[in-house]
Amino acid sequence: MKKRQLGTSNIEISDLTLGCMSLGTNAEQGKKMIDYALDKGVNHLDTADLYNFGENEKIVGEAIKHRRSDVVVTTKVGNHFQEGKDDWFWDPSKKYIHEAVRNSLQRLNTDYIDVYMLHGGTLDDPVSETIEAFEELKKDGLIRTYGISSIRPNVVREYAIRSSIDVLMTQFSLLDRRPEEAILPIAEENQISVVVRGPLAKGLLSNKADEVLDKKGQDGYLDYSYNELKSLYYELEQALPDSSLQQLAMYYVANHPAVTSTVFGASSFEQLEQNIAVHQSINEITDAAYPILQQLTKAAQYEQHR
Repeated sequence: MKKRQLGTSNIEISDLTLGCMSLGTNAEQGKKMIDYALDKGVNHLDTADLYNFGENEKIVGEAIKHRRSDVVVTTKVGNHFQEGKDDWFWDPSKKYIHEAVRNSLQRLNTDYIDVYMLHGGTLDDPVSETIEAFEELKKDGLIRTYGISSIRPNVVREYAIRSSIDVLMTQFSLLDRRPEEAILPIAEENQISVVVRGPLAKGLLSNKADEVLDKKGQDGYLDYSYNELKSLYYELEQALPDSSLQQLAMYYVANHPAVTSTVFGASSFEQLEQNIAVHQSINEITDAAYPILQQLTKAAQYEQHR
């Protein structure tokens, strides 16, 4: 597993990130899956305070307590909730960020968070206040660095200009190439590392894509109709027969120069093992595949939040 620098920080993360949201609520199972990923070279775990209303952070904290120094933990803030209540509201205020970080530290059973992310954001937020809160937490040693999770170019641009973020998490895949037009260039220009989520487009680019398409994809996906997706699968298979759809999907996002790591989720050991194995195999794909993938898929632009 390759490790890459996160922005201009002194943090290095593996080029594959375990997204912990899908681990479920079985703490023992979650710990086993996290241990497996760490033993395979993954050193970056992504969680959020909102996942299962704090329970996911507790599972991650329990799993890493015996090897904390070997793990880079990302968690997120901005969704204001109270434990025990399945409800929340958006709150990027300094007061809440200072309150929430301490709750996350307690649930994670640690005295610092490696990467703290704003879990969304709009231009209507008190952006200066939000940035000030993160900078204070960094100065106090409660977090090592911070970033933002967003698919809004206008919000990403504001944080790139006005803050010292080292990392941006955004959705990016062969079926959602919108970040190539706006978000990824902003990150490159400002030395911000990109951590990609959704590389398999809700399973439509997995090795079970046909099954997922028939179950969930009757209305298509973003700019693609059901029939267009069917045709794309055929065209990819004909053009690049030596690689599986999932290999091509992981290869495409991982090879963009702005991308530092790709997030994958897993709700079972089978998925976990398969995703790690597929990631390790993408090195076998030649550079000639990249322009073919670009030619066969749609380049797109964000219609909103530009």
